[in-house]
Amino acid sequence: MRNRFNLRHLIIGLATLSALVATTPTSAGENTMTVSEPTKPMNFEQGKSYQALIYTNKGTITCELNYAKAPLSVTNFIQLAQAGFYNGLIFHRVVPNFVVQGGDPQGTGTGGPGYTVAAEIGLPHQKGALAWARLPDQVNPQKRSSGSQFYITLEKIPYLDGEYTVFGQTVAGADIVQKIKQGDKIEKVEIVIK
Repeated sequence: MRNRFNLRHLIIGLATLSALVATTPTSAGENTMTVSEPTKPMNFEQGKSYQALIYTNKGTITCELNYAKAPLSVTNFIQLAQAGFYNGLIFHRVVPNFVVQGGDPQGTGTGGPGYTVAAEIGLPHQKGALAWARLPDQVNPQKRSSGSQFYITLEKIPYLDGEYTVFGQTVAGADIVQKIKQGDKIEKVEIVIK
């Protein structure tokens, strides 16, 4: 089990190996604005719900964003979504019974927006958790999150708790998450405030 644990950490960690290097959006994406690391959270409307609608070629996944526990992470995800950063990108990694992962503009698991985000570790990895990938501890002892690569858990994965920043939870479209295959497309991400 220890080797499996290390391998899965490596899978998520390697996916962000070049997250510190700025990348230019591919022609597949429709990125419209430049984004940068959020140094302070956006002003969230208290009592409101912030949801991310992740439109894919398999259907729509709705995630409730937890700005109370991960305000910088949610700010980052919202700014990327509103900039069109995710439009046309793919899920570059799918590991059965573990995670689906996307958000790399290169589609290889080595790209990002050119910055990382401070760790906001605390929420558990329930089934359907929305979390940031990151570089391994050896090169990232602060456990800083990838600037854009995210994953959604396919099962409850408690051994990732305390290691990665969870910033949301799937509340609709769990069946769509289970259908995602490597290479499936993120059509766009829309933020809805209720």
